Amino acid sequence: MERGGAVYILTNVTRTTLYIGVTSDLLWRLGEHREKKYPKSFTAKYNLSICVYYELFSSIEEAIDREKEIKKWRREKKERLINAMNPNWRNLWEDIRDW
Repeated sequence: MERGGAVYILTNVTRTTLYIGVTSDLLWRLGEHREKKYPKSFTAKYNLSICVYYELFSSIEEAIDREKEIKKWRREKKERLINAMNPNWRNLWEDIRDW
């Protein structure tokens, strides 16, 4: 049985830092970031808990491939991706939480 996956982008309140991640359980993983479950992690260190973008995939392998692709991009291209889905850079946590 294949398990789906998701790619997501987090930022901080000042929108200065971006983090691209991949997971098989988006709701669970975003909760871990919000709670700073791993206090020494990059996301905890830079207070990255605002989800401004995500994509869902039917397999985790597709999600991993997409994550690798996005990570290679310059910031400007990542911002265009976010703006296409979420022009106000609203925290999408509320939408995801209500699934």
